[in-house]
Amino acid sequence: MDSSQFTAEPSNDTVGRDRTGLGSPAADPDGAPRMFDVIIAGCGPTGAMLAAELCLHDVRVLVLEKETEPKSLVRIVGLHIRSLELMAMRGLLDRILQHGRRRPAAGFFAAINKPAPEGLDSPYAYLLGIPQPVIERLLEEHAVHLGAEVRHGCTVAGFRQDDQGVSVELAGGERLRSRYLVGCDGARSTVRTLLGVGFPGEPSRTETLMGEMDVAAPPEEIAAAVNAVGQTHQPFWLRPFGNGVYSVVVPAAGVSDRAEPPSLEDFRQRLRAVAGTDFGVHSPRWLSRFGDATRLAERYRVGRVLLAGDAAHIHPPTGGQGLNLGVQDAVNLGWKLAGQVRGWAPDTLLDTYQAERHPVAEEVLDNTRAQMELLSPEPGPRAVRRLLAELMDFEEVNRHLIEKITAIGIRYDLGEGPDLLGRRLRDITVKHGNLYGLLRHGRGLLLDRTERLRVGGWSDRVDHVTDPAAELDVPCVLLRPDGHVAWIGDDQQDLDSHLSRWFGGPAD
Repeated sequence: MDSSQFTAEPSNDTVGRDRTGLGSPAADPDGAPRMFDVIIAGCGPTGAMLAAELCLHDVRVLVLEKETEPKSLVRIVGLHIRSLELMAMRGLLDRILQHGRRRPAAGFFAAINKPAPEGLDSPYAYLLGIPQPVIERLLEEHAVHLGAEVRHGCTVAGFRQDDQGVSVELAGGERLRSRYLVGCDGARSTVRTLLGVGFPGEPSRTETLMGEMDVAAPPEEIAAAVNAVGQTHQPFWLRPFGNGVYSVVVPAAGVSDRAEPPSLEDFRQRLRAVAGTDFGVHSPRWLSRFGDATRLAERYRVGRVLLAGDAAHIHPPTGGQGLNLGVQDAVNLGWKLAGQVRGWAPDTLLDTYQAERHPVAEEVLDNTRAQMELLSPEPGPRAVRRLLAELMDFEEVNRHLIEKITAIGIRYDLGEGPDLLGRRLRDITVKHGNLYGLLRHGRGLLLDRTERLRVGGWSDRVDHVTDPAAELDVPCVLLRPDGHVAWIGDDQQDLDSHLSRWFGGPAD
């Protein structure tokens, strides 16, 4: 590849609205046709979810996935409350629940075992454990069903962007053209590297082994050992799933290449070193290792190229936030990028992706750093851990930490207004069924209790539902496609202003 031909920077980094519409494909300077509106590198949960969100708006999407086969590592990942809400919004949750295993929304923060606070503001107040290949398959199938094209065994080797789009070169030499490129290609993101975006942070200092396997030792012996070892070593646990199967977590001996999975013998050796016995572990379902590397991309967007998921941020899996953070990036970005492609987005709309999601990632990185410190066997962190465990007996402290981990406490800065402004709205009952069912098509929604407002020229982007009996403490709310409250009030002129802010000018 000629690196002088494939550069990251456009001639104008502040690319405005794409006004070319969805007509005949435009040509790049080399004469290659524009074949797609958006090319996504990576078909993990973030890339697949983003593709589906774009397809809801008739955006032509190509997803490039380097793997040719599903992952052989059958690791269990967790969907937290906010991600479950998003799946419910898009009509995916019932299908996903068939493949998952529910557990209480508790014990997430630094594995401090406290019960979930009462009355969490969601009907989906639980954790759903699901095999990673399964959730990836379900989301990819969802994207393909909506119209996305997915090519396996394809990787991005280079790209060049200009004022009209992005020319992408694949590893095999094929060149494609799109309006935008999004890197969802993981922690070692090729797109981020070629884009020249910094990825500052800290490398791994510790490593932990994690897996699911059969355990031969009797439950009372396991419980006693976990209780004893847990006084001095964190993270360390053996959690039963039933029928002799346990989730096993034990500190590793050092830091190694994360790409190399551990063996069952590695687990046995570490269990003997830490607990004095290997508990007779055998028949593993899956085995993995993780470190505590923590990094955050300096920018999420350079011109027509964007980053999401692990390409934008990495952190320890403590609290189980990684997959959820990426999926939530995708839902935040999808409708904004679609609006840019379709030509109706306000000039500043795409900038709100970084403005909203970069601070969220910063907070996740900070809370995982704090959790890793609390898992240290050193006396100082152990003392802080004991103090925090006491503080979590206070309902407000416990609730605050649970809402932070599960992402239902996020409030985007949308300006002054009631506390609900910028927050997600829970799934309430409305006369047409339930609120989230009305968001299935990824459009905005005006929920109107006054029965006298209108969306007028925005009806092609925003639905209008009147329900005087809706479970709201305010007259009306305008919801963005991601379920966050963009406006509260009852004044038509004020509403029109906010419709323009989020959904562009009214249709002629």
